[in-house]
Amino acid sequence: MTNNQITYRKLTESDLNTFIQMRITQLREEGATEDFDLVPALKDYYHRHLTDGTFVSWLALDGGKIIGTSGMSFVEKPPYFGCPSGKIGLLSSMFTNPDYRRMGIAKELLHRVVEEARAYGCGAVQITASDMGVKLYAAYGFIHNGNFMQYKL
Repeated sequence: MTNNQITYRKLTESDLNTFIQMRITQLREEGATEDFDLVPALKDYYHRHLTDGTFVSWLALDGGKIIGTSGMSFVEKPPYFGCPSGKIGLLSSMFTNPDYRRMGIAKELLHRVVEEARAYGCGAVQITASDMGVKLYAAYGFIHNGNFMQYKL
């Protein structure tokens, strides 16, 4: 397998079923507990946010088969010194089929969605990285924020 066979394009509505299945595979791989059917909520989210432009995804394909995904959700907070625009990209859905890992695909997908965030006017990109992803994000220039906390409602 060589990268010459890999092509990249943006996610479309017609890709959503496959994209959602890959998202669920990613969450399982990261150890998520499945206590309900997430598919309807994901379909609703991606449909709404693809439509209004607040979610973008690039896909990696080998022929017609989607073998890698990325995602960037755009949110806005009050501006702060670290992000004067207040616009933030929330990186998600970074997944590469295990047969295609260590080929630079995730790096290329990451670059493409980071550029989308830059074009949207984001001043920062954030991710809660899986153990597997930390090296990729650190090599790209992401910095750990040891104060990240979450409160579950």
